[in-house]
Amino acid sequence: MRSRSPILAITAVAAITVLVACTPDENEPVLQTAAEVKTTASPSGNYLAGRQAQINRDFGSASSFLGKALKVSPENTPLLRNTFLARLADGDISAAVPMAREIVKREKTEAIPKLILLVDAVERDDLAAADKLLAGFPDSGFTGFIKPLVASWVTVGKSGDTNPLEALSPLKNQSGLRILYELHAALLSDVVGHTADAEKHYKLAAKNVRRSTLRVVQGYGHHLERSGKTEQARLLYDTYLTENPDSVVLGPAIARLDKGVKPDLLVSTPAEGIAEALFNIAGMMTQQNSAQLALICGQLALHLRKDFDLARMLVAGILETMTRNEDAIAIYRQIDQMSPFYWSARLRVAGNLEALDRDEDAINLLRVLTKEDDKRAEPLVSLGDLLRSNKRFADSVAAYDRAIELLPVLEKRHWSILYSRGISLERAKQWERAERDFMRALELNPDQPYVLNYLGYSWVDQGINLDQARKMIERAVKLRPNDGYIVDSLGWVLYRLRDFEGAVGNLERAVELRPNDPIINDHLGDAYWRVGRYTEARFQWQRALILKPDDDQISAIEDKLLRGLKMSDSGEKDS
Repeated sequence: MRSRSPILAITAVAAITVLVACTPDENEPVLQTAAEVKTTASPSGNYLAGRQAQINRDFGSASSFLGKALKVSPENTPLLRNTFLARLADGDISAAVPMAREIVKREKTEAIPKLILLVDAVERDDLAAADKLLAGFPDSGFTGFIKPLVASWVTVGKSGDTNPLEALSPLKNQSGLRILYELHAALLSDVVGHTADAEKHYKLAAKNVRRSTLRVVQGYGHHLERSGKTEQARLLYDTYLTENPDSVVLGPAIARLDKGVKPDLLVSTPAEGIAEALFNIAGMMTQQNSAQLALICGQLALHLRKDFDLARMLVAGILETMTRNEDAIAIYRQIDQMSPFYWSARLRVAGNLEALDRDEDAINLLRVLTKEDDKRAEPLVSLGDLLRSNKRFADSVAAYDRAIELLPVLEKRHWSILYSRGISLERAKQWERAERDFMRALELNPDQPYVLNYLGYSWVDQGINLDQARKMIERAVKLRPNDGYIVDSLGWVLYRLRDFEGAVGNLERAVELRPNDPIINDHLGDAYWRVGRYTEARFQWQRALILKPDDDQISAIEDKLLRGLKMSDSGEKDS
């Protein structure tokens, strides 16, 4: 069958698993929100509500409830740890600092509390205290790769060391950390005025510009601009934008180049350097599915550098992955309208409003964005996706039409827009246009399984091009063997080609993959009937009804339960 999951126009940060010690067990069931947990003023009631909030990753509520319980039992070290971690994740660093001091007194080996005390010392510009704390950091585990980064910045700030890379050197040969080393070596060299060394390290960090992170490109570009190498800077930005054409963040840099204005250092103080390091580590943690640790590092980066909007985007994205959409919106809305991230942040706000089922608010915001910059396709694509998910197919097509008009050339990556518009056109009963979009999408991306499946299934549903549809869907199944919708399509095309035994095998597999889909269960019922398994067929049809199919399918399923299937050519629509 055709997948009913819309393509997301904007992605969030990829992370979810919690790996930090003293956090709620990630396998605990999420049963209620903190607001739903009925509590009394008793310590046990507050504790239970706080733990439930932690399990749900509602860190604000967790901090409040656990804090109340802690007032009654201040000697309870596990409770202190949980309250401390909740406040960190909620971004309340100031409240977490005294807790960190108390935890370190009780448990001298605790790494996260020591890191918080170090960040507090750096924020207060007490680099001597920070240096002393660093001496107690272990050289392995989580702090093993934080320590060299922080030490190098503390050393520069404390003594004006003109050879800052010695403290950073433990990262140089560590697997997976070379780019991090080169970036901070470049930033440190810039700060102490070693321009040639800075450029050398930036070049190594940005060895493959097309795959470089935005931050590496920003740092290298700033350096080139300050060095008067404006054409090299422009080439760097253009190369990055070739691979990331929808990025709006480099717009101010290009405008600055056009005006001949030189930027300040990207990082100029120890606090900013350590904020940068924490941001980099947060990004690494998201890639390793360590969401809560990533969130804590991101919050610490923001604590040290209040204007760090790229870190703000990361923190909000992590909150999205935790389905803390209201919290994510609040973070995105902290970004000032003069920030280069302001546009992207509001686009993400719209996505979070949709996740909260506030579709009209999301639609209104996207319409505002389309008016503010009528040359950008992204909000129109997002608007089309949202209207499509609300079954407003004609309006959706209009949004996609406007988006595609703005694209000077359709590239491979644009297959998804054509696919999305094709779905809306098909649902709006404009099949000829829909078919053209699907075919064009396959020209751009011939092995795209969702397009192969949707077009193939549509042909099967109409009883046309069955042999070609079968080949397309078989290809899609090879590409996505565990996608229940695609496996269902193969079963259904076999059914329409009268290979009922083959259909049964594939449809049984599809039901295993998508047991709660009414259409797939209905299809399996039809196939069972054709091979004489009448009792099982009726069971599947009954199950399809229980799973609440669309209204226009209910009467057909009820009729099959009453009368069975006619002994007609299976090329006709039986369901």
